[in-house]
Amino acid sequence: MSAITRDEVSHLARLSRLALGDDELDHLAAQLDQIISAVARVQEVAAQDIPPTSHALPLTNVYRTDELRQCLTPQQALAGAPAAEEQRFRVPRILDEEA
Repeated sequence: MSAITRDEVSHLARLSRLALGDDELDHLAAQLDQIISAVARVQEVAAQDIPPTSHALPLTNVYRTDELRQCLTPQQALAGAPAAEEQRFRVPRILDEEA
């Protein structure tokens, strides 16, 4: 695998609209080369007989079960509202009718 050159980093910086100095270009070229080498090593490890997974550990439903509980009545929920209409919160319109 070829190393990332200073010119390639400069080109990427220009595409990203980043102003980088000469010392930054040299420093980032070395860092990007290390990153690409690490990704290449990970790609070598991936085997065809290993199924893809979304988690490292097998997880089942981690959510709690739904249980009925006491809740507020509409009147209790609207008690502190500055304005209510037909058992709903009344809020100022933010969009025109046309939208």
